[in-house]
Amino acid sequence: MPIDARDIEALIRESFPNAKISVQGDDGAHFAAEVIDESFRGLNRVQQQRAVYAALKGRMDGPNGALHALALTTKAPD
Repeated sequence: MPIDARDIEALIRESFPNAKISVQGDDGAHFAAEVIDESFRGLNRVQQQRAVYAALKGRMDGPNGALHALALTTKAPD
């Protein structure tokens, strides 16, 4: 089942309700997202990105995942 940018943003927003989230992409499989959230402060990039991938609830898992590729940028607010 295809996924769109709004679906991805909604999934991320469930785990990061106060984040600034931007998702681009319109081919149904390849997207780029930027997530800026205070909860990332003190975490390294790998920890930040793992938290976002966990928020996607398996949508990227294996060949049957709805989301094929996500270029992800994460950071705490300046």
